[in-house]
Amino acid sequence: MLKIENLHVGYGDATALSDVSLHLDKGELACMIGPNGAGKTTLVNAIARLLPIRSGSIAIEGRDVSRLTPQELCDYGVAIIPEGRRLFTSMTVEENLEIGCYRPAARGLKQQSLARIYEMFPVLGERRWQLAGTLSGGQQQMVAIGRALMAQPKLLLIDEPSLGLAPVIIKQVFETISAIHASGVSILLIEQNASKALAVAQRAYVLDCGSIIAQGTPQELRQRSEIDAAYFGAGN
Repeated sequence: MLKIENLHVGYGDATALSDVSLHLDKGELACMIGPNGAGKTTLVNAIARLLPIRSGSIAIEGRDVSRLTPQELCDYGVAIIPEGRRLFTSMTVEENLEIGCYRPAARGLKQQSLARIYEMFPVLGERRWQLAGTLSGGQQQMVAIGRALMAQPKLLLIDEPSLGLAPVIIKQVFETISAIHASGVSILLIEQNASKALAVAQRAYVLDCGSIIAQGTPQELRQRSEIDAAYFGAGN
């Protein structure tokens, strides 16, 4: 589904990602964990074509997308749930959701998709005409998830979904991510909460200082004492 080879990304003279390679199989849920400043969001933005790359390649289902625009990438069935949600706060819940129907195929399924989102998150159905900026942080994250699903994605990029949320809401968000994955959507999950990410992932990558320093199944990474102590210890 997704294959990245020898990716290099930078800001001016500064290197943000160096020689990053990873793959995500069709229908798989993989996570990328690491500390603040490791380059996780830079990686998501590079895959989404929101940042230029210096070298390397990004392929979706075997097709090179390294030089596409973000708009062109959408036609490959890729959607993103960005860090910080980035809703249009002066628009209603439903208006924010409808923005997700930008692809022609998705527009034809708008009503079915809205019904699905409101079934998944009943509170959004109750507040469909409420301004998104007046919702709680957890409810805004529901809107961000729903907006991405409205695009009928085959590949979903999720960036720090637990950021700033209460534990009870984080639990609900990860249950939702698992349900989306179970429906057949391939997911690359970027998350600082290592324990939560590893609980739902089939494959994991550890990013630090712009480079992947470890990869494997959750069980394999936990068996490496230095990785377990740094990323899966108390508080994660």
